[in-house]
Amino acid sequence: MNPVNTNRPHPDDMLRLPVDEVLALPATHLALLQEDAATALDDAKRNRDWIESVIAARYGQRAVALRAEQRKDTGTVRFLDGDVSIVSELPKRVEWDQARLAAVVDRIRAAGDDPAEYVEVTYKVPERAYTSWPEHIRTAFTAARTVRTGKATFKLTLTGAEGGV
Repeated sequence: MNPVNTNRPHPDDMLRLPVDEVLALPATHLALLQEDAATALDDAKRNRDWIESVIAARYGQRAVALRAEQRKDTGTVRFLDGDVSIVSELPKRVEWDQARLAAVVDRIRAAGDDPAEYVEVTYKVPERAYTSWPEHIRTAFTAARTVRTGKATFKLTLTGAEGGV
């Protein structure tokens, strides 16, 4: 539970405040706002998950029956419930056994055909392995390596009298 602070802005106020005012807020307010936003997001996700489970319970069997009628295991089916159109998507997620694919590629190559006509090959180097290699091995791979960064994240945690830790 957050401490009561009458000077503290509410998360709903943030989008209406000028950026310079938000930047000038005390760090404790930013930490509390971040905590409030995380709580609101968790609550919204729980609500969405609950609603989605109700919808799945209501329409799941109907979607399964329609897919069976259409002789398909996955994909999209559409139906109506009164004035509401329901679209049910069941995605197909295919996974390939890498060792078996490599064996097939070897057989294609041994037969004199080009495996690139049938499969796409992707090479990956685990970063942990790369950084542990000797310098002369790393150097051979360096030209093929590009490092991009993701989005920086910050977690503010209150310490002392205002908050938790």
